[in-house]
Amino acid sequence: MYQIGDLILYGGTGVCRVTDIISKKTGRAEPERAYYVLTPLYQTGTITTPVDNNKVFTRPVITKDEAMDLIDQIPSIRAEAYHNQNLQQLENHYRTEMEEHDCLSLLRLTMSTYRKKVEREQKKLKFGAVDRRYMERAENLLYGELAVALGIAKDSVQDFIAQRLQTIGAAE
Repeated sequence: MYQIGDLILYGGTGVCRVTDIISKKTGRAEPERAYYVLTPLYQTGTITTPVDNNKVFTRPVITKDEAMDLIDQIPSIRAEAYHNQNLQQLENHYRTEMEEHDCLSLLRLTMSTYRKKVEREQKKLKFGAVDRRYMERAENLLYGELAVALGIAKDSVQDFIAQRLQTIGAAE
């Protein structure tokens, strides 16, 4: 069970803070249930979800050490662009990657869609809407979690990664 103040990843919403844990009844015949009150860090509003909810994926945010290890792996990650003319199959591929709910999968998805975007631009072709949508979702979730883990602003994550990779490259 999470505690008030914990930062968690909540499904496709991203990083949320547990701001309260309340008990309430949803119907006369039902017993009281415990609910988390979540405040998304990068969206407005609040979310109330049962503590025992197993329909929406939740997990604690990664640690700073885990974030640094992930960034350090970037040079060795092979992320090939995924091509498929069937938009449903393309969407299913991206959705499956997103449903892993881990930073490495999000990083691979971001890298592979970015590679596809560059390939398309070099050929003077349009980058597809499905590709763009999933690239933006993956970046949003990944950068949000990395920002929290590293204690930096979300819009500073790309620069932080670039500087870290430069440092690693210089050390080799």
